[in-house]
Amino acid sequence: MATLNPKPPSSLLERERMKGITGVVKKALGEMEFTAAGGAINWFPGHMAAATRAIRDRVKLADMVIEVRDSRIPLSSANQDLQSHLSSKRRIIALNKKDLANPNIMHKWTHFFESCNQDCIPINAHSKSSVRKLLELVEFKLKEAISREPTLLVMVIGVPNVGKSALINSIHQIASARFPVQEKMKRANVGPLPGVTQDIAGFKIAHQPSIYVLDTPGVLVPSIKDVETGLKLSLAGSVKDSVVGEERIAQYLLAVLNTRGTPFHWKQSNNRRTEGIQYEAEEMHRFSLNDLRPKRRPPLPNKSDVVYVEDLVTQVQRALYAMLSGFDGNVEDENDLESLIELQFEALQKAMKIPHKAAEARLKVSKKLLTLFRAGKLGPFILDDVPLITNHH
Repeated sequence: MATLNPKPPSSLLERERMKGITGVVKKALGEMEFTAAGGAINWFPGHMAAATRAIRDRVKLADMVIEVRDSRIPLSSANQDLQSHLSSKRRIIALNKKDLANPNIMHKWTHFFESCNQDCIPINAHSKSSVRKLLELVEFKLKEAISREPTLLVMVIGVPNVGKSALINSIHQIASARFPVQEKMKRANVGPLPGVTQDIAGFKIAHQPSIYVLDTPGVLVPSIKDVETGLKLSLAGSVKDSVVGEERIAQYLLAVLNTRGTPFHWKQSNNRRTEGIQYEAEEMHRFSLNDLRPKRRPPLPNKSDVVYVEDLVTQVQRALYAMLSGFDGNVEDENDLESLIELQFEALQKAMKIPHKAAEARLKVSKKLLTLFRAGKLGPFILDDVPLITNHH
């Protein structure tokens, strides 16, 4: 039977690449070592560990768990401590934000989970049709397993910022359309747990058997076994930027882009863009990158705003490509990679038109770069490497 134990990447080239990144990362973090006991980096506030213990108790009540993960980090966005509890439950792994993940690699991940006998579906929590597909799978798996139970309970869990609330909102809208009069669940009360009401509140998504999705998601603490996992979570937004610092996260992003040769791929696919885009300069000031950050109801951007972002992306991609293509060092060597990243920070500052003497110029560059990456403007990515599947006979 296949297991979910990831083996390290196999090729020598891959190991060299990782060594380069890890070296830069360690240096960037001032040789901070992360240990299970807490280490030098306090990634999460203490109350979150207590919340995970409470979820363990709540999970026992659920007939099925939807574990939401970020498609860009399908393994790094899991809570390892809870996996043993979850593997004994009916579980679907919903890989959310699939629109931000590389579709060419996504199918390898679904194959990986399937080979481990784990149900998995890539979703976009903001898309009703995508969420309906997930609910169809939930119904199918529950009805297949339980035919006598009159009321079944589904719980949504996941680490911070993977889209649990967005998913629950979409489920609420679908449930309200299916059953305009939402009945109360007839189930035993949950004990007084932190942040959880005593009544079980949920949305009814199916009848005969009645299937309810709990309206409060369980927030898990990610398992951070090493600094790089912590940085992937920071880059995807599951760890607050202030914990590691935007500059370090941006440095890690640049290390990933350079060692993967991403700017060369941009050059091939962006011939249309590299011709340059014309825009009205006086219209630029009204649009800010903050408008790319997630909001409840984003305003519809007008044409000049779209052009401004497109043009900024082009300038950023050009700057990174120019530095990498003209670089005669070895990106697998940590000192060379560090020198390249320094040059790229300077080039990005020019590309983003941040004055040379501006206070905190590097921080401003980092914030803009991270905003573009997180909004998917630098292209779709999957940061985790697909593990080798091990078979046990």
